[in-house]
Amino acid sequence: MCGIIGILSANGDNVNQSIYDGLTVLQHRGQDAAGIVTLHQDRFYQRKDNGMVSDVFRTRHMRDLHGPMGIGHVRYPTAGSASSAEAQPFYVNSPYGIVLAHNGNLTNTEALAKDIYAQDLRHLNTNSDSEVLLNVFAHEMMVQHKEKVTEEEVFNAIARVHERCKGGYAAVGMIAGFGLFAFRDPFGLRPVVYGERDTPAGKDYIVASETVAVDVLEFKVMRDLAPGEAIVITEDGRFFSRQCAANPIVAPCIFEHVYLARPDSVIDGVSVYEARLNMGEKLAAKILRVNPHHDIDVVMPIPDTSRTSALQMAQRLGVPYREGFIKNRYIGRTFIMPGQTQRKKSVRQKLNAIAREFEGKHVLLVDDSIVRGTTSAQIVQMARDAGARKVSFASASPPVRYPYVYGIDMPAASELVANNKSVEEICAVIGADWLVYQDLSDLEAAVRESGPGPQMFDTSCFSGVYVTGDVSPEYLAGIAQQRNDGAKGDNLEPSAVGLHNVE
Repeated sequence: MCGIIGILSANGDNVNQSIYDGLTVLQHRGQDAAGIVTLHQDRFYQRKDNGMVSDVFRTRHMRDLHGPMGIGHVRYPTAGSASSAEAQPFYVNSPYGIVLAHNGNLTNTEALAKDIYAQDLRHLNTNSDSEVLLNVFAHEMMVQHKEKVTEEEVFNAIARVHERCKGGYAAVGMIAGFGLFAFRDPFGLRPVVYGERDTPAGKDYIVASETVAVDVLEFKVMRDLAPGEAIVITEDGRFFSRQCAANPIVAPCIFEHVYLARPDSVIDGVSVYEARLNMGEKLAAKILRVNPHHDIDVVMPIPDTSRTSALQMAQRLGVPYREGFIKNRYIGRTFIMPGQTQRKKSVRQKLNAIAREFEGKHVLLVDDSIVRGTTSAQIVQMARDAGARKVSFASASPPVRYPYVYGIDMPAASELVANNKSVEEICAVIGADWLVYQDLSDLEAAVRESGPGPQMFDTSCFSGVYVTGDVSPEYLAGIAQQRNDGAKGDNLEPSAVGLHNVE
């Protein structure tokens, strides 16, 4: 779950400020690291480091990020690494000079890394699958032996990327002396959209993870990239698109609508806001069906992602909606934070209860999902400490029983509170009086009914069915070792080198 953006200006204006503004809008997709690379007269200028966008980029950095074309990235660590060497975008000087930023996760990284070294004779400087993806693309560009890049070579290389790389990925990149490109995996697991803006000099173009970045920068949203599709925009403003996958399947990640995306985004034609309203509607209907004589006094969201669903639930249940928790907006998303100790510590810093909203009431707390259960347990206890006489808990999504492997750092299965537990057992773990989960069929229906979008989704973290078909028990055991809280921490890798760094 990272955020990517790319912009090309038709009239030659510097795009550094627009990319910075776009990354701040996509900050919810990752707070571990940020980076921008711009291209000016065939020379790349780069600034990237650990931290939030506002921490990484200062005036002196922005001043030196020259060029009418650029890409940016916000990152969180898919395997818990906090090394600045893995901040994106990544760069290779051969062939041509290429930079790339990537959102997602490759499921055959280990095999690709061996091939890249043994067959492609290329060196990897980090453990990042994004660097692997870039080197696969670079190799497939190089073997075509073309002195001058054309869109045909780029599309051919991306077609080979789809053949070699497995998993979920959306990428944006630049080639020196040529232009900007973007592509999406053959299942459309990770989102990416492009937009245009008319200027006297021609069209400006933008590529971004979510439509909200396109809207805020005052571009017109054109459409999502289709699964397996690639687009190419040359320096002189020519636009090309092509389907580069042999058998694309529309199966985007449903968790984007549950938690990842901003509510004001539209993904694959589906309004995230409307999907979350529908989740609340369907979950309230389930409560009325299984517990028609409930004595719930008030519905409260656990800010921020569940707010939309909770509001609709309160309306359908006919009980008041209240904001019982106030959020410190300067604390990162706890689901993303590496390490259980840091996660536990952040919950009390992040939320504070308004006692009078709880006193003597049966409170229904609503969250988008329950992953480890640690945060949920602490929030239930906060509600009791604030005076609630009874605390029920509702999850707008089904039980998260399986790890997610396509670009979200869900923990090892053993650390998922719902793994091998009944709903009653989970309820006891988080300390609630009653617990209700969304049914998977209702979640899928909630998204389908929110726009003319996909009819099929990747629901692997709920169902254990991985749409790419290549996720083995051995692979899951391997990522469990990487993702468990004991393995997380700083990774002392060397810094990447090779292009003009803006310090």
